[in-house]
Amino acid sequence: MVKSDVVSILRELETAATLLSETQLTEAMNVIAGAGQVFVAGAGRSGLMGKAFAMRLAHLGKPTFVIGETTPPPIRKGDVLILCSGSGETKSLLSMAQKAKAMEASVLVLTIHQNSSIGQLADVIIQIHAAAKEDEGKRQSIQPMGSLFEQSLIITLDGIILSLMRKMDQDTRTMFERHANLE
Repeated sequence: MVKSDVVSILRELETAATLLSETQLTEAMNVIAGAGQVFVAGAGRSGLMGKAFAMRLAHLGKPTFVIGETTPPPIRKGDVLILCSGSGETKSLLSMAQKAKAMEASVLVLTIHQNSSIGQLADVIIQIHAAAKEDEGKRQSIQPMGSLFEQSLIITLDGIILSLMRKMDQDTRTMFERHANLE
């Protein structure tokens, strides 16, 4: 039974992946590649997926910071704020988007709802076709709450990393040279 559930989850992920917009993905990759600094934020499990993405960007040599940690510098013009929010309505993330826009930084949001409050502020949107935790009762996924969004989020972000690796002429070896060594 568990194996069957795993296969069902993979099918849901495949469906969500096929619905991604190549245009949105390419635009997001280009914004990240051209940014001076990258700032990443998200709440809860979405935030954890964002942190994993931030780590990979740092492995690529991109100056990257996770909002909420103790060492991020100020955001400035030419930087990008990447927000991971299924609903696109998380108040703390909305406030960050407003501040980033005031500082003339770009805002990239990965969300289910393109027309959300954060989506309306974003310069670049990647729409993830998944059920949000708020969609309970309108069941679009066999999985609980926002699991499909969070899984789709990390796979989408890893896909962006692969494309950035090619664009930046990086490989696993060069990235590993930037891997933490105080573990």
